[in-house]
Amino acid sequence: MTESVRAGRRTIPITHADRLVFPQAKVTKLDLARHYAAVAPAMVPHVRDRPLAVQSFPQGIEGKGFFVKNAAKHFPDWIKTANVPKREGGALRQVLANDAPALVYLAGQNAITPHIWTARADRLEQPDRVVFDLDPATSKFAEVRAAARSLGDMLRDLGFEPFAMTTGSRGLHVVIALRRGPDYAAVNAWARDVGAGFAATAPDKLTTEFRIAKRGERLFVDMHRNAYAQHAVAPYAVRALPKAPVATPLHWEELGDRRLSPQSWTVKTIQSRLESEGDPWKGIARTATRLRAASRPRG
Repeated sequence: MTESVRAGRRTIPITHADRLVFPQAKVTKLDLARHYAAVAPAMVPHVRDRPLAVQSFPQGIEGKGFFVKNAAKHFPDWIKTANVPKREGGALRQVLANDAPALVYLAGQNAITPHIWTARADRLEQPDRVVFDLDPATSKFAEVRAAARSLGDMLRDLGFEPFAMTTGSRGLHVVIALRRGPDYAAVNAWARDVGAGFAATAPDKLTTEFRIAKRGERLFVDMHRNAYAQHAVAPYAVRALPKAPVATPLHWEELGDRRLSPQSWTVKTIQSRLESEGDPWKGIARTATRLRAASRPRG
């Protein structure tokens, strides 16, 4: 069955529209495409001009999934791409989801979850976001919320305005906006210093240990998203999990809500939230701060 989804000025055909991509949630491929059309006004400003790596599941999430970075040769000319050099040589041609039709088209190509760079394509060496991924070892989400609030306090002390997002999986992202200038090496080193300093404030609860076996029940403060060619789940992206949860930007004060969970919103509920709350990250770009303007964290 083929259906069509209107996105901007384009009408995108969705083949196998009735395929259950999320059987438990009863979400079809058509539902997924409609989700990306609906959230595009909020989502596109956060993903525009950022190279994508997309998590694709041609047979739905119960089938085999894989990451795709190279744009397929059959993609239409109106899908914008960027030439992305690889450190080891050669280059990739990665998609830029610069408008609603691009997001919907990718959903029609079985792309469930877009992941984005922390830099934009015109200056690939100069990130304008820093992402701290708070990944819990237990189901005690209250501890993740508390850690995010504490990290936010540290980042404010350093001169930045923090933003939070449920990942749609297990944890939270805490994100700050940068003015472009420092390269990935400098930004990555700074993020690692901040993460290590933060973990040191509660070493019995927090860790930067990469090896899972050595973390115990401590929350992993992950700074690895802040290196060249790495990526993080995009705001409003759907995760490949049974209930079709959505990575959802938060108002900072929502971190104090005991009802908050990492999968609080799904494909079926995110649009009503946007209609009532708007996009909590709408002004994130205006908060961009120079890295050198913030005091370096103490070791």
